[in-house]
Amino acid sequence: MTPDDNSVSNALLPNPNPDTGPDDRVDRILDAVREHLGVEIAFVSRYIDEDRELMNVRSDLDLPMGPGYREPKENGYCWHVLQGNLPELIQDPADFPFTEEFAITKMLPVGCHLNVPLRLADGSVYGSFCALSRKPDRSMTERDLGVVRAFAQLAAEQIETTLEEDTRRSTLHKTISQLISGDRLTIVHQPIHSLDSNEPVGVECLARFPDAGSRGPDQWFDEAEEVGLGTELEMLAVRSALATLPYVPEGHYMSVNASPATIISGALEQALGDSDGDRLVIEVTEHQQVEDFQALADALRWIGPKAKIAIDDVGAGYAGLRHIVDLEPDILKLDMSLTRDIHRNPARRALAAAMVAFSNEIGCKLIAEGIENEQERNTLQELGVTMGQGYFFSKPLPVIASQQWLMQNRGIMVDEDTVFAAKPIDPSQGEDIAELRLRA
Repeated sequence: MTPDDNSVSNALLPNPNPDTGPDDRVDRILDAVREHLGVEIAFVSRYIDEDRELMNVRSDLDLPMGPGYREPKENGYCWHVLQGNLPELIQDPADFPFTEEFAITKMLPVGCHLNVPLRLADGSVYGSFCALSRKPDRSMTERDLGVVRAFAQLAAEQIETTLEEDTRRSTLHKTISQLISGDRLTIVHQPIHSLDSNEPVGVECLARFPDAGSRGPDQWFDEAEEVGLGTELEMLAVRSALATLPYVPEGHYMSVNASPATIISGALEQALGDSDGDRLVIEVTEHQQVEDFQALADALRWIGPKAKIAIDDVGAGYAGLRHIVDLEPDILKLDMSLTRDIHRNPARRALAAAMVAFSNEIGCKLIAEGIENEQERNTLQELGVTMGQGYFFSKPLPVIASQQWLMQNRGIMVDEDTVFAAKPIDPSQGEDIAELRLRA
């Protein structure tokens, strides 16, 4: 039996559907070997302790066993091929009376049988790759067995990639779970200023993690979402942020980030309890595509009495203007990609001006993110943006340091019973500032 010369190479092409999982890619390999050799069944099995387990099984037949089927490894062909008791190519089981000991030989029945070990890069045996028919076939040759070996190597590489990914995900899950259970997350505040007076009006809460020098918060949250802990990690950040509200002086508000998935879950509404709707803002982040805007809008209406609603990353997120209107926000946050060098970029000025008009029309306040210099600040103010945040005003600060910054820059007198044991803060020091201690 001679396969099409392009058969193996076609099976090696990249997966045309990037959403297809690793098991599906192994299934495609098994389907390819069935087509190329004209056999009825192809499967991959693995060895677990003293057992053999079927992992992927492809056939148009109604088979008595499928993925997950497990039996002692001595009870089948695969193990004995690996041990050298049977050859990798069996044209007819009748040539080897030893096969009559296996129930599957007559039950299926087994005819032509090609089987090679699946070896990982380190030489260890993961399992077996098998192609077979229910009738003997004397036309099968070593060349056909070579085709099976090629497909088996391809499957082994895919399996190894999957094993490595599973290990990575398991490690991530453990690391993130330990962080959540140990509350190993801190909150910093970045001041938000009025562009008219330059005085601070509020703060945005930002999460910081133990390895901030090597991995940013976005990576932590993305990886948590990947391993199914996205809402749990976000809620740790939310609870930690809410605990800092008493350190935000009266007359200022505090903004807390939450993804649509966390908002829709109901966990955020429960955590807000009886929060003061005038002091708290929930920023809806859009780092992941919103699947159900109606469910998000419904959840935000329940949150509305407990907090104002802001839409983050306007101009860069997934929500179009129509969806923004449907969410009925109180605040829109202009993404820093539109703020950057706006004084030198006519297109960004035009977009920002359009957002000012849009926000005015729907009754929203507009905050510009990422303001880094006076020219950007002045241009945004001239366009009608009322508030902004960024390194021009202050880097994110430890909570107590932020409290002092807000008081000093609003001219608030510090009560004699709450004296700050530190000199005035230079915002350029940013996150390097140690948390200031209060003394009575």
